[in-house]
Amino acid sequence: MEIKINTEFIKLDSFLKWAGAASLGSEAKAYIQEGLVKVNGEVEMRRGKKIYPGDRVEFNGEVFTAVAAE
Repeated sequence: MEIKINTEFIKLDSFLKWAGAASLGSEAKAYIQEGLVKVNGEVEMRRGKKIYPGDRVEFNGEVFTAVAAE
């Protein structure tokens, strides 16, 4: 699923909320700290990891790809 971002990058916890994978920031933080989120195929434990257009975020069996909004 493609998720459009309007900025140069978005932090991972914010990206999960923006994509609808987490409803609260605290929920997103917990998923990340539990090692449930992958960025470009690697488990990512930093909630402040910068997600740029082209990055792939995997969570709960879904793949979200960040794309630049036009």
